[in-house]
Amino acid sequence: MTVMTGQVRVAVISLGGAVVGGLLSYLVQHTTQRSAERFEQQRRRIALPETRRAERLAPLERFIEVSAQAGRCACTRPSQWEDTDEWYLTARDVMYRLWVADRLLRIHFPRPVHDAAHTHFLGLNRTVWHGLPDGESVRDHLEGNRSAFLDTAREAMG
Repeated sequence: MTVMTGQVRVAVISLGGAVVGGLLSYLVQHTTQRSAERFEQQRRRIALPETRRAERLAPLERFIEVSAQAGRCACTRPSQWEDTDEWYLTARDVMYRLWVADRLLRIHFPRPVHDAAHTHFLGLNRTVWHGLPDGESVRDHLEGNRSAFLDTAREAMG
């Protein structure tokens, strides 16, 4: 019976060791998993503002690019044109894309940015389709609105 009792003790101690080892293993895995989850949440919290900034930067870049194309259309505006002229077809396409870019800024930015962009858009639109009085520079005429828009956009981007 003592031999049996000794074997039972060994078996119980062995089983206890396995239970303690399993508990320790579980605790280590659980702690590691929680630590990894916290790290991932922190990484997402840090990445979210950068992602949002990039999402806002794309329509801003598009508006700036298309407004530059519209400025080139204004600079090359002939005194007269037909609906079939290459200048008119190009200007019509550019002004449509600028109109869309203007509306995208309204979606992505606060009202002051859109207001400044829209003022710049209206100045470009008027200059492309109606021209300027003789002797007035397109660049000088558009510079005030362009600068106001860029300053407002810079403030909004932080």
